[in-house]
Amino acid sequence: MSTRVLTAVAWPYTNGPRHIGHVSGFGVPSDVFARYQRMVGNDVLMISGTDEHGTPILVQADQEGTTPRELADRYNRVIVEDLAGLGLSYDLFTRTTTRNHYAVVQELFRTLHKNGYLVPKTTTGAISPSTGRTLPDRYVEGTCPICGYDGARGDQCDNCGNQLDPIDLLNPRSKLNGETPKFVETEHFFLDLPALADALGLWLKGRTDWRPNVLRFSLNLIDNLRPRAMSRDIDWGVPIPLDGWSNRPDKKLYVWFDAVIGYLSASIEWAARTGDPEAWRKWWTDPEAVSYYFMGKDNITFHSQIWPAELLGYSGRGARGGSAGPLGDLNLPTEVVSSEFLTMSGSKFSTSRGTVIYVRDFLRDFGADPLRYFIAVAGPESQDTDFTWDEFIRRTNFELANEWGNLVNRSVSMAHKNFGEIPAPATLTDFDVELLRTAEAAFETAGQHLQRSRFRAAANEGMRVVTAANKYISALEPWKLAKDPDQRDRLATVLHTSLQVVSDANALLTPFLPHSAQKVHELLGGEGVWAAQPEIREVADDTTQVEPVGVNLPEAGRSYPVLMGDYASEQARWGRGDIKPGTKLSKPTPLFTKLDPVLGETGPEWAPITK
Repeated sequence: MSTRVLTAVAWPYTNGPRHIGHVSGFGVPSDVFARYQRMVGNDVLMISGTDEHGTPILVQADQEGTTPRELADRYNRVIVEDLAGLGLSYDLFTRTTTRNHYAVVQELFRTLHKNGYLVPKTTTGAISPSTGRTLPDRYVEGTCPICGYDGARGDQCDNCGNQLDPIDLLNPRSKLNGETPKFVETEHFFLDLPALADALGLWLKGRTDWRPNVLRFSLNLIDNLRPRAMSRDIDWGVPIPLDGWSNRPDKKLYVWFDAVIGYLSASIEWAARTGDPEAWRKWWTDPEAVSYYFMGKDNITFHSQIWPAELLGYSGRGARGGSAGPLGDLNLPTEVVSSEFLTMSGSKFSTSRGTVIYVRDFLRDFGADPLRYFIAVAGPESQDTDFTWDEFIRRTNFELANEWGNLVNRSVSMAHKNFGEIPAPATLTDFDVELLRTAEAAFETAGQHLQRSRFRAAANEGMRVVTAANKYISALEPWKLAKDPDQRDRLATVLHTSLQVVSDANALLTPFLPHSAQKVHELLGGEGVWAAQPEIREVADDTTQVEPVGVNLPEAGRSYPVLMGDYASEQARWGRGDIKPGTKLSKPTPLFTKLDPVLGETGPEWAPITK
């Protein structure tokens, strides 16, 4: 029976192009997972978009001499193109500056406020003395007053996991210019996390199958819950939908309040754009549906604490009671799937520090599948991982080109040369049967890994089949069988077996290598779309099926690019598909291009290795 699977992917921020550290955390893992879920027959809704509000956008716009909206428009398009190039199969990749998003965010705010979980409170905010502009929590760094870590942020300490406020930090400093912030009194709306602590803790303690690092970090947060500000002194963001607040240019909702609601608003926009405005409810209000949220480890707190608290409060499931708003009782996350950091020479990827490899440059020179594969088998799944050009080139040359590409090329080449088609097998030997059983059994093993987001183990299982098939061919030497007319039947059997295992391995590797999987499908004589790719579509901000209700919404009719796709018609399925004797074959071309080993020592011109 088909399961509805929401694949909720972290929203990349539009203050610049994305680098490979970003997509190793949110992009590739989520797409591998979504493609696998579609292949097993589940009903997947994969959604995200660009996160476009907050002070960093204002700062970047000032630096570039443009407006926040123009900056967001520019980088939204760059990010959409990059993610399309990576083959990330979003059902909808949208943005947070849409009329629909503003309306959905305001609806959650209104109901949380009505239920008593958003309360006004006078607090102390951090201001930049040189600009007079509010410094967001994450732009204030200092020493943690709890564990002494010198590098804690104004919202949390990554070392001990405790929630903080900027004024709590010892020796606070601005990340922008190093100056000491000025702290002033201001009024904001606070999410009453203590009133939601019992419900939140009960839910978290039931998440026994999460990745240990995520669950451990999340449970530690429960012991230090305090009310958290959900509005900001800023003029770029979603208006606060209350009388006396909605028209104030100096008060907007916190970017992290509105960003996580994007998972819901994107689902609602997707439903409207596909002609069934209520379809989103199948993933959000059906208790049988499941949801998986993908992000980097620095965003765990917002997905295992803030977002679930907003959902609980919206449904009236906290200590203050209340009733669900018109959107209904909304599902909490089934799992928060967080990756660690991909580093470069031991340092976290950072545009400001120059330790960066942009996705666009990488795709132009090396293509999508080698990067996807590297992230899957050598990426930061459970611990920080250092990216090196030497390791990337080794993986590409020896695993993709020499192992997988060579298996495909020599199997198809020999069958094409000797038969022109997929040959029919004669009597199978124990050796043949053993390889076929190994390949077929890998679907269950790799599938169990993918269901638990263990991408490295699943990819390795696929490559284990590839290695077994290469050993089979080397042992039986079909090129020698081809020279003996009396071995014609045996040659046909060996090549049929090899091609069947190529087909099996291609299915096993499809979630990781969708572009080359399409090529292998065609090399085996297949027609049509095996692994569907996302499409960039230009749309207008006027979801005609639903008129959003909210205050001070963005103007209607603005155009922007989205990612969508026709994934239901793709042929990729999880499991053995029997190849058909008689299917015509063509002479293959190499599946992967081997890279010059010298690159491992120098790096490309746009990301050179510095000694």
